[in-house]
Amino acid sequence: MLLPTTDGKVRMIDLTFPSPVVDSMAATLNASQAIFQNAPSLGLLGEITPNWLAGWMAAWLSFSPSAQTLVLALLGIVGGALANHIIPTWCWYPRPISPWVNRERWPLLPKFQSISDALPARTWMDRIPVIGWIRLRRESEMFGRWFWIRPMLIELSLAIVLPLMQRAYLAGQLLPSGVMPATIAACTDWMALLFFIHAAFLIWLVAATFIDFDERTIPDSLTIPGTIVALIVGTITPFAFLPGLVVANSVEGIAPVLANHPYGLSPFWSSPNGLFTGLLIWAVWCFALADRRFYLRRGWSKAWGYFWFGLTRNPSSKFLVATWLVGSLAIISVYLSSPIGWIGLITSLTGLAVGGGVIWVVRLVCGWAIQMEAMGFGDVTLMAMIGAVIGWHGSILAFFLSPIAGLLVVMVVFVINRDPRTPYGPYLCVGTLLVVWFWDDVYNARFRTTLLLMGDVLLWMAIVMPPVLAGMMWVTRKLRLRFIPDPE
Repeated sequence: MLLPTTDGKVRMIDLTFPSPVVDSMAATLNASQAIFQNAPSLGLLGEITPNWLAGWMAAWLSFSPSAQTLVLALLGIVGGALANHIIPTWCWYPRPISPWVNRERWPLLPKFQSISDALPARTWMDRIPVIGWIRLRRESEMFGRWFWIRPMLIELSLAIVLPLMQRAYLAGQLLPSGVMPATIAACTDWMALLFFIHAAFLIWLVAATFIDFDERTIPDSLTIPGTIVALIVGTITPFAFLPGLVVANSVEGIAPVLANHPYGLSPFWSSPNGLFTGLLIWAVWCFALADRRFYLRRGWSKAWGYFWFGLTRNPSSKFLVATWLVGSLAIISVYLSSPIGWIGLITSLTGLAVGGGVIWVVRLVCGWAIQMEAMGFGDVTLMAMIGAVIGWHGSILAFFLSPIAGLLVVMVVFVINRDPRTPYGPYLCVGTLLVVWFWDDVYNARFRTTLLLMGDVLLWMAIVMPPVLAGMMWVTRKLRLRFIPDPE
């Protein structure tokens, strides 16, 4: 945790970490303390982050602001090109829109094959970001008159957003308001690391959003790798998580928002019970990804028979079992070998559980109450990925802000295509971006205080709310059918 001192310097204290983590950090902290205060350019990440990562951030920050802006603009364009490749090719019904696929070898319906045969072959110039989409206007007869506008705007937007985003991060956008300039300066490499993590996350959310717009679904091929990468990044360093206020001896400080924030991190997470919790979360996530079909039309015995038959016969089950075994061994290895890595990993795992669990419970409850699918399972895996990146605190906030974001998304989509129906995935993505951007306002200034005041009451509320919600929706449905029957 960072605390501003009376002499204007910045020092590390360890009150937010459990004793196994403190013991493992002691030698590094004691050896680096004098060096850090005398040469701040070494950066905060050098304290408890792998040297290679701290070195990368230090090297990046050594570039001039103009060089950083140029590099980030280019990275934004490349990231947009990556998203534009993922959107039409990783979806359920892929199309050869991306200039990085060979349209001539793509299997097409006869009515499109004749159009494709009459078009000029694609060249390397068609793969140049932005310019390539202008050249590909010649394929409008095949993909729609304005198909090239959206991908071009995605690449241009990210080229503008990434430099502005880094500038805001380094200026203290995510830090608590009113912090001392020395604290902002000391957190520079932490904020730079968060920027790169969130920039990659933003590109992934852009791809998920537009796939959901196009097909009303989010493929597992997008969210599963994103979740696994988030778990790995959280294991590498606890500074992969957003900053939060903590209080030690009546003095406010800053620390990563780990699993038990804003309280001191409970010894529970470093105990065998914490390991069991992490393994259970991983097992449930892997099981949730399996093909789970449960039909009660012919009774419970038949339902269980169909369930296990479909589960064992599906080819993806072998992949999920292998993923579960490898992941479980990795979790145990991190727990036994790296106390610091374990704290980051369990934080990411609890975020996965809460983020995906909230949407899963709402999906089941609302589906039962209104007798129709309320949310797709892609929303569950998307929110699990979001929770793994920003933690359980941020995932809860993103869930509650998503309806507000949804109003904006609905209006934009309605203006464009006059369709009021939109999938829920874009709401979650926009809600997540709002939480991250206004992190200090929504978490440090509000939600953190709520957690401190209510404590365990919030857990009981979380347990009680699903059945209450189900009951309210069930009663509403019965009343609607009673007084406003369907025309059919």
